Amino acid sequence: MDHTAHEPEKQHGMRRHGTASWGTAVKATLHCLTGCAIGEILGMVIGTAAGWGNVPTMVVAIALAFLFGYSFTLYAVLRAGLDLKAAIRVALAADTVSIAVMELVDNLIIALTPGAMDAELSEGLFWYALLGGFAVAFLITTPVNKWMIGRGKGHAVVHAHH
Repeated sequence: MDHTAHEPEKQHGMRRHGTASWGTAVKATLHCLTGCAIGEILGMVIGTAAGWGNVPTMVVAIALAFLFGYSFTLYAVLRAGLDLKAAIRVALAADTVSIAVMELVDNLIIALTPGAMDAELSEGLFWYALLGGFAVAFLITTPVNKWMIGRGKGHAVVHAHH
């Protein structure tokens, strides 16, 4: 007896009945985390090195996290042949919720870690809070991405262009 006939068909790590694999969710979250981390670290380094206050530093870090997060997807879908307007729509649809959740969690961790916002670049606390925030954000964002991909949202829209 062929048992595969009863299993949902898989495509791009997703089952036809609307669930996404954890592997697909992890890959999507790592993709998002890479762009967010580059932007966030750059923004935190710029703000801290320039002696800016906490709010301007976080604003720049969050803005750069979104910029780098979107740019990774934008680059990939442009390479796949989409025109700029369509590529921007795909990047916004694919990454907005993922980046927003990641940034909310990461910055909340940093803000709630005593002394982290006042730490200098040379202090371990600065880096531990930042990297710890990324780790927690990854753990929280992965199930969000899994849920979204399983419903054809988020990074699922990018898979059509790979």
